[in-house]
Amino acid sequence: MEETNNLQDIEQPNLPDNENTTEQIETSEATVAAEEPASTGAATEAPAPEALPEEEAEPLAEAEPDIDYSCYSREELVAAMRDLLSQDVQKIKNRVGSIRSRFGELDREMQAKAFEQFLADGGNKDDYQYQADSLTEEMRHLHDRYRTMKQKFMEELEATKQRNLLAKQTLLEELRTLVDSDEEQVRAALDKFNDIQERWKAIGEVPREQMNNLWQSYHFQIEQFFNKLKINRELRALDQKRNLEQKIQLCEQAEELIMESSVTKAFKGLQDLRVRWKEIGPVPAEQNEEIWQRFCNAANQIDERRKEYYDQRKEEFDNNLLAKQALIDKATELTEKRPESIKEWNDTTAALDELLKIWKSIGPVPREVNEEVWSKFKGIIDKHYADKKSYFGDIREEQDANYQKKIDLCLKAEAIAKREDWKHATEELLQLQQEWKTIGATNRKVSEKVWQRFRKACDEFFAKKGEFFAERRSSESENLAQKEAILAELKAHQFGENREENLNAIKEFQRRWAEVGYVPMADKERLHKEFRGEIDHIFDQLKISAREAEETAYRERLKNAGGDMRRFVSNERQELHDKIERLQNDLNLWENNLGFLAASKQADLLKAEFEKKMQGARQQIALLRAKLRILNETEKAEKEAPSTSEQA
Repeated sequence: MEETNNLQDIEQPNLPDNENTTEQIETSEATVAAEEPASTGAATEAPAPEALPEEEAEPLAEAEPDIDYSCYSREELVAAMRDLLSQDVQKIKNRVGSIRSRFGELDREMQAKAFEQFLADGGNKDDYQYQADSLTEEMRHLHDRYRTMKQKFMEELEATKQRNLLAKQTLLEELRTLVDSDEEQVRAALDKFNDIQERWKAIGEVPREQMNNLWQSYHFQIEQFFNKLKINRELRALDQKRNLEQKIQLCEQAEELIMESSVTKAFKGLQDLRVRWKEIGPVPAEQNEEIWQRFCNAANQIDERRKEYYDQRKEEFDNNLLAKQALIDKATELTEKRPESIKEWNDTTAALDELLKIWKSIGPVPREVNEEVWSKFKGIIDKHYADKKSYFGDIREEQDANYQKKIDLCLKAEAIAKREDWKHATEELLQLQQEWKTIGATNRKVSEKVWQRFRKACDEFFAKKGEFFAERRSSESENLAQKEAILAELKAHQFGENREENLNAIKEFQRRWAEVGYVPMADKERLHKEFRGEIDHIFDQLKISAREAEETAYRERLKNAGGDMRRFVSNERQELHDKIERLQNDLNLWENNLGFLAASKQADLLKAEFEKKMQGARQQIALLRAKLRILNETEKAEKEAPSTSEQA
């Protein structure tokens, strides 16, 4: 069986343009504003407001559960995505991203396998078109639905912030009105003031760009309110006691967050507590520093833990960067020398695929270099697959050309298999087999098929040839016995005095001899010489010349011609005339050439050779003319035969 090169599919893995695996490290650290101690002056003195940061921090979304989707099938991923869309859109962002990323990997693997199968089935790479299945379409619709939900949520969130802004601006207006009013009842003013504060706290987020100015205006009005009312010490003490109780609760909650296992969740909770702390008014002066330090201690522990967490993450990211740079160096080393064989290409591809698996197992790198290192690594792999695709494309073109050459040889072999000119046909078929060996490999999918076709034609020819010569050899022994018998009979035959009868007897022996088929090659020459020698010996004994024998044989041939005698005679006469003319032209040419030969030893040899040829030509011309005379006599006798019949 003919050997062929095993071509592997060379389709490149579908790599993303960006590797979005690096977690963003939050570098901003929220600080707890120092609370100024409350004034210890008279009851009519307004409390000093708490210092505010430049910008109010927004509460962060609740941390999502970390789910590993790497073992999910495409169907399970679609089902998981469908379930997520029934939940709060602001709590599913990371899981949606993970599902879509994993589904994309599986989808690209399926596309690569479909492309490989298309090529394996004999398809043209330029004609390939991938048709997405129902799962891919459903995933696309679900993701579009998620994006629509997210967009709607963001629009609603912005609208809510605008409404909250208007609501807080309205409360500011109420607070200004309260400050500017001539309210004489302190209790009633405080009730209105507390109501405004509660309503202010109940209102949610506002646009970030309006937040600072809004807070400054709000606290300015609070300060103005306390300055104007000059609330008495008792009422202020009650209010400060209530504020103290609320801040104690915040301290307790902050201390509970210290034990939270999730650093991210603890920090988000602390951010919320800081916002609520700023909304609570002053506490008794003697307890202000204590309660503030208690809250700061808890906050500092959470902040320190978060800092340690991100320092550790940064160290991990740096180590990951070193590992990935080592993979880039290894990939560069693997692709530095262009492979020169199919095995080398496939070995390099396998090595790069292994590096890619290792790359995916390494965690994220610092965000500022993530795209750079990924682009370098991906660029090396992309270039390798592009070069490999070009190399295998050239091989396939060569294999297609080789396939066409072998098809042509198959057609020639099948034509030879029908012939029976054994010698020439055998030589041509052996030449085709030698030519087959010089043709390179074809695609393994068609290699065996075209080889079996060529071999079948060769086997058919040699089987038929073998049958022919086997049958021939079986009859050669019988033919040998027949010719031996004819030769013995010829030697024993008694010839009489009648020349014509003797000639007829000799012709009969020659006819019977010619009718016998092949004899073994070892006896062929011996029998021919013996028979020919015996015939010549008989001619010598009977005083019969070769010409006379030839004329007698010609008369016999005319007698047995049969069919349309006139047409036969006409054709035979024309043929005799043509032969006489050709021989006469040769004779004239040789006679003319003899006149140009100078006297020399070499010339004498040439003259003798020419004389021999000329003598043979004259004898042939004489014989042909004798045959022409016999032909004319036969024609004349044929014409007279009807007249004789009529006289009778």
